[in-house]
Parts: sequence; C-alpha cells; structure tokens
Amino acid sequence: MVTRLSRIEGLLGTRLDSVAYDGIAALVGNAEAAENENLDYKQAHYAMDAKGKEELAKDVTAFANHTGGLLVLGMAEVKGVPTKVFDVDLDDAHLRHIRQVIAANTAPPVRYEAIPVHKPGSPDTGFLLLAVPRSPYGPHAVTAPPTKPSTDCLRYPRRGDSKTEWLTETDVATAYRARFAAGAERDQRMAYIEEEVVDALVRRTTPHLIATLVPEQAGDMVIDSDRFTRYEQELLATQLFLGQGSRNFGRVSVGPRRLIVTEGGSWYSARAELHRDGSGTIALPLNGRVLADDDEEAQMLTTEPGEVVYPLLCALPFLAAHARDRAAASGPARARVVLVSDMAEHPTQARFVDFDRPAPVPFRVDRIDPVSGRRAPMTPDPCNYATAHAGVLLDELADLGRGLLQATAALADELLQAYGYPETGLIDRTGQVQPHLFSQRNSRAVEQWARQRGLL
Repeated sequence: MVTRLSRIEGLLGTRLDSVAYDGIAALVGNAEAAENENLDYKQAHYAMDAKGKEELAKDVTAFANHTGGLLVLGMAEVKGVPTKVFDVDLDDAHLRHIRQVIAANTAPPVRYEAIPVHKPGSPDTGFLLLAVPRSPYGPHAVTAPPTKPSTDCLRYPRRGDSKTEWLTETDVATAYRARFAAGAERDQRMAYIEEEVVDALVRRTTPHLIATLVPEQAGDMVIDSDRFTRYEQELLATQLFLGQGSRNFGRVSVGPRRLIVTEGGSWYSARAELHRDGSGTIALPLNGRVLADDDEEAQMLTTEPGEVVYPLLCALPFLAAHARDRAAASGPARARVVLVSDMAEHPTQARFVDFDRPAPVPFRVDRIDPVSGRRAPMTPDPCNYATAHAGVLLDELADLGRGLLQATAALADELLQAYGYPETGLIDRTGQVQPHLFSQRNSRAVEQWARQRGLL
C-alpha cells in the first residue's frame, strides 16, 4: 500500500515510497515546504510517555480527519519552515512503538504508512515519514487520556492550516452522518453495477462467480479515442488467470461511462464492466460436474472449492488494477463476491417470470477425495445463491502480494460457509497459500504464481 499525497509528491519530485534522503534534506530553508494542512515536521521521535502518546495520536488523527498528510520525523523547523536535519533512529523498536500507540489510542484506528528513508553510509538512521491518507472512516477520535484538562472540546482533532483544531459537536455529528451516507451510497453503487452485469448475462444457466469492487473514494477514468486505444491494448494483453501465462480477453468496447471487456461470445466466457469512477465487476463461469439421473436429467451441479477460490484470487487484482491505474483511485475499497448457480437465481431477477426457462438445478460445492477421486460433500443441502463482503486496500490487491491472499481468504471463507465449510483451508487469514489443495485444473498455476511472487 502506497499513500499518495499529490502536493507533497510535487514538492519532492517523486512518490513517497521512492524519495531519497537528499531529497528530504534539500527542503531545508525552502519556504514552499513550510508546514501546512498536510505537512508537519518533528525534530525527534515522539516521547514514550503519556504526553508523547497523546501527541502522536492527535497528529495522525488530525490528518486522517482532514485531507491526509505527511509527518516528517528528523527535521527541525522555525515558524514552520524546515531549518536543520536531525537524523532519527530507524530501528524496529520505534516502529513497533508507533504502531502500538496509534492502534491503541485512536478510534477507529487510523491507517498510516511508515516509510524509513535511510541516510547514505548510516543505514540505521535517517528520516521517518508517517504518511496518513484521508480516511473514509472518520471522524477518528483520540482515546489517549488527556494530559491537560480541557472542558471546551471533544477529542476529535482536525488539521487546520499548520495547526490542530478540534471538532465541535456539530462537526462530529456531520462527519458521522457523512460516513454512514457514503457507506450507503457505496452499497447502492455496488448493487447497481452487479445487477447490470447480471442483466447482460441473464440467459446463462450455469454457475458463475461475480466479483464487484467499489473504491471508498471515487476515481475518474477519462474515456476518449486516444485513451481507449491504450486501454484496449492493455486489456487485450491482460493475463487474467494468475500463473497461466496466457491472454484471456478478446474484445473491448465502450459502454455508458464504462469499458466492457469480454473473453468471447460463448455462454462460458468471462465478462467485465469497468466503470469511470474505478468501480468494476466481473462474472466468471465456474467449472464443475453435472450429476444426472438414469434419464440423463441433471439433478445436481457441483464444483470444487478450488474452482471457486482460484477465480476469486484472479478477479480481485484485475478489478483493483483498474481502479488504481485507470481511474486513479487509491486507498480502501469495498469488495463483494457472489456465487450463483443460475443467473435466474440472482435476487435481482426475482421480479421476472420466464415460463420457457428450465428450472434451476440445485448446486453444491463439494471437496474431491484425493485418494478415491469421489466427491466428499460438506453438507447435503444445496445453495443456489451465496454472497460475502470485505473491506480491502486497492494497492495491496493490485500489487499481487500477501494482502491479496488475505483478502481472498476473508471473502472465500465467508462465501463457502453457505456450503458447509468453516473455512476453505486453501488460503488462511495470514495469507499462507496451499496450492496442492486447489483443484487439479488450477493447483499448478497457483503454485507457479505464488512461487514467482515469493509467497510460498
């Protein structure tokens, strides 16, 4: 996860995660680098006493409750202008202390990123950057005990110019209302774009996994002729299925405020809709078995857990990369995944009656016994519609790291509980993956991908 602060990146001439020691030291004496609403300097580490803990919690919370900002530890200032470098220790003890203080003394806990910038020739010292993005979960409160008595403010700080101001009761009430309203809007947005892809595939009668992602803070993808040509080239070259090394999409077109990406024209091809605001959804057909009676009438559809978890593992970074790289969205997002046996079983289709459509066949997710090759159902009860939700970080998904595995595990475990699984076991919540537990069709691809990424 990389916090993006455009004004400060312009000042430094590079992204925060690639800034060099000399680039920060060069800010000394630069009036344009004076403290302001998203930049603050500290000569030394925060003290480890009660006052220091309160001050650290207050500073990061003030940025999160406003537009985000950067704390530079290791730089003195006079009247806000940086004046002298004072290298700080970059040891694990200080990083752990900062993490513990912020986690224990802000509510909800403020998200931040610690970026050590090592001094050439002295790798144990340098600057420590604490980058705090604007939070969609505000207002955040400081829960550290006050070190000075106060009766005229709540414990909700916000950055104002180069100082900290405190939110009034009206400010706090307004912020909470904005948080809940924004959450409801994201849920509505997610339902809307999912429904549209279901409507486009409504004639399909086979099981599908539908993954949908909506950024907490909307981006803006520009669609014009020149950019569409670039988007088309990118998407046609995309390797959707991790570890397989092959291109997957065959056509890219423009829809209303979105790109429509399809794998092919058959009923067994993937379809993605990538929206201008960074939202996106993708429907992936699932491989499975048809259990028929003596008259060859389908009585049950089944698939394996690996045939569900693998496409989910592939869908999440595809959607996150769109949000981040085309729409310039960043930070948290909401993810939703649906498993549906037949598009007619999706709740949005309940209002339609089609007497010519065959009745949906019951659906289960069954393990396969590795010795006998027989199905080993976790429950005898079918489930034709299941869903799961999770909060995710776009950069962690798009960067194909441990965070992607953790998000996949959280969604997959919740999704497959509808089929009798306490947890899938294929990926655990710490991000440890077990390729051999995936299905025979995709275990090798998972292992190859995970090994290339250093995740085994």
